[in-house]
Amino acid sequence: MLAINMESVPKIRYMGFVSYKSPWIHFKRNIDEYILYFIKSGELHIEENGGRYVLKKGDIFMLEPNLDHEGFDRHVCDYYYVHFEHPDIRSVQVDDVLSMAKRLFLEENTQPVPEPGEFRNLHDLNLCYMPKHFTLSDKNSFRQAIHAMNEIVQLYKRKHYNRGLTGLKYAEFLIEASRDSFMAELVKNNRRNTKSFVKVHALLDYIHRNYTKPITSAEIEQEFDCNYDYINRVFSEVTGHTIIRYVNLIRINHAKELIEATHLSMNEIGYLTGLNDPFYFSKVFKKYVGLSPTQYYKKIREGV
Repeated sequence: MLAINMESVPKIRYMGFVSYKSPWIHFKRNIDEYILYFIKSGELHIEENGGRYVLKKGDIFMLEPNLDHEGFDRHVCDYYYVHFEHPDIRSVQVDDVLSMAKRLFLEENTQPVPEPGEFRNLHDLNLCYMPKHFTLSDKNSFRQAIHAMNEIVQLYKRKHYNRGLTGLKYAEFLIEASRDSFMAELVKNNRRNTKSFVKVHALLDYIHRNYTKPITSAEIEQEFDCNYDYINRVFSEVTGHTIIRYVNLIRINHAKELIEATHLSMNEIGYLTGLNDPFYFSKVFKKYVGLSPTQYYKKIREGV
């Protein structure tokens, strides 16, 4: 597993797309940069530092710098490649990928905001974890990745001032690929069928995009073409929270951050977090935090 600090933008050295219609074997080399391969079709057989990999359609693979690599068998292959530099990538040992997937997807935005003075490793919060070699989990993910890579290649080819934007779009590609790899792990190990689990994943994204607005059961049923009670049961099994509780956790954590970092009024903070009614905002805040918004403010700012 590779851990990439996404506070730094990858620097693209060069990138592109190649299509070998006749059987081809990768040449031998050792270079001082990372190379990402994304296979569109066919197969690429490559050996790195003695380890052999057979890359097929939908596979993403990261070659690491200063290691010998070469092909070991001839095949036709279409693939994208990205040569890039990054100041903060490291190999990490992950013994329990499933637990990491659950933490990244289901807990990252529902953990309590730390109390004043409480330690939090901000560096770790910015890390994107990437398996060295994995396959995109479904056809939709594959199509989206192809679209994203085509867009990045076109940006790269333009003249003047596009390398920074190319690096940003490539960083987005890495984050989405990372999320897809961990989602595949969750789907593989979940008791529910894949279709239901993918709906829960989509619902999580929907909540994080829309929690500042009212979210009703009718809207969820319409958006996801499902029965609310059923999706709520599956959501609870996956996340440990009902949909409403999860939405309110997101809202209250955002409210706590705003109280700590701004001088907005409580009415404004309630509005910005989707809890427009001041009385209801105070009631929900106290239920989840144990203090009213005003009491929390005094605790944070005045130590009361």
